[in-house]
This record gives sequence, C-alpha cells and structure tokens, in this order.
Amino acid sequence: MKTPRPWMIAETNWKHVQATRYEVAVLPWGATEAHNFHLPYATDSLQNEAMTAEAGRIAWQAGAKVAVLPNIPFGVQTGQLDIPFCINMSPSTQMAVLEDVIASLEGVGVPKLVVFNGHGGNDFRQMLRELQARHPRIHLSLVNWFSIDAGRDIFTIVGDHADERETSLVQHLEPGLVLPREDWGEGRDNLPVLKAMREKWAWAQRPWTQATNDTGSGDPQHSTPEKGRLYFERLTQKFAGYLIELAAVDAAKIYQKG
Repeated sequence: MKTPRPWMIAETNWKHVQATRYEVAVLPWGATEAHNFHLPYATDSLQNEAMTAEAGRIAWQAGAKVAVLPNIPFGVQTGQLDIPFCINMSPSTQMAVLEDVIASLEGVGVPKLVVFNGHGGNDFRQMLRELQARHPRIHLSLVNWFSIDAGRDIFTIVGDHADERETSLVQHLEPGLVLPREDWGEGRDNLPVLKAMREKWAWAQRPWTQATNDTGSGDPQHSTPEKGRLYFERLTQKFAGYLIELAAVDAAKIYQKG
C-alpha cells in the first residue's frame, strides 16, 4: 500500500496542505518524444518525476517545506513534427500554461517556484524574465537537470539525447523499459555543412530526422545501471541542496552587497 509523500502534491491531501506553509514549489516539465530506438518516449518525464521526488524527499527531511507539482509531459518538438507521437507544445502555449500555474501559486501565497526542466527543446529563461515582471510576489527560477552536473567523471561519452547519461539513468530507474543492447542505435549525429553551425556560433533548429540517424544524439554503448545510480544520487543531492537554501532565504534578500 502506497503512503502519501507530503512533498508530492499529487499524493497529499487538503488536510495536510491546509496545515502546511509551503516555501518552494517545483514544477517538473518534460516531453513526449523518441529517444533512440531503445528508450521510452517518456524518458524526460520519468527522469523528472524521479529526480524531483527524491530531491523533494531530501529537502523535506531537512526541514524545507517543498511542494513538487505533477510533471508536464509535453515539450517543444517543432523540429520533430515528422516523428509519430512526438507531441509538440509550442513556446507560446508553454508561456500560457506557465503563467496560469504561477498565478495560482502566487494567489495563495507560495513565495517561490522552481521550473525543473528535463527536455533540451524547452527554454524557459525568456518566459521567466517576462513573467517575473508580471508576478513580483513570487520568486521564479529555472533548473535544467542536465546542467546541474555533466557527469564527465562517471560517463565515457557525454552526448545530449538518449546518450550514455540518459540510458544509464533509465537503466537505473526503469530497467524494464529499456530494450536489449542489440536494439540500441549508435546515436551518431550528422554535422551541418555550414561551418558556423559546426563551430556553434550560428544556430538554427535541428530537423531531427536530418540531424540524427536513430533519434539519438550521443553514443549509449557504455551505459550501465550503476552509472545511472551514481549520477542520479549526485543530481538529486545537488538539487535538494538548492531547494533547502532557496526555502530558507528571503526572496527579497537573495543578493548581498560585495
């Protein structure tokens, strides 16, 4: 029988919520998309849900009143519209959804919100710049989990999509959803012919079926569940540390004179 975790809003209840003064809300935001041949379409959301639940547990047990909201499973997929079931949520739609969430939290006095992003196609920074000005009574911040720590001392080859990092994480979290190794694609990227794009000082959205061969970007061959466990523990410990600090600080006094 499952026991409600008080930091997970989807599991808790009005009796508990009514008696708790929450200090930080966390909004996980993932995607529904192909991840090479071998990982589930929900990879980004599965990782989000597991990471925020564990970081929330660590923070809660340290005394931080954290509220983890349900993960939003649709991300920006405008470069993958020709791949079945890569469900696109355009940035303008994300902006509208995000503002509704922010307004709901601000209206009941939740002082801080962290958007926890698990999908590289999502980019919330400009949205948060605009929304912070509209909603000054709630402090807004963003964490991309893949920017917390690259794990270069854990992994042999660090890519950016269905790579060794993500494959190892899903092997650790949901091993039954990972296909056997003989079904894994190589995750080899196709480089742009334009020199400026290869050097990464010019940018354009990648049409995914042109830029990749199996929807993966990064070789997963060295993945193991143990690497996934080590990486998961590192990411969640670091994120929990941020939540603990954020919960304790006055949002009006985050910066101090040097």
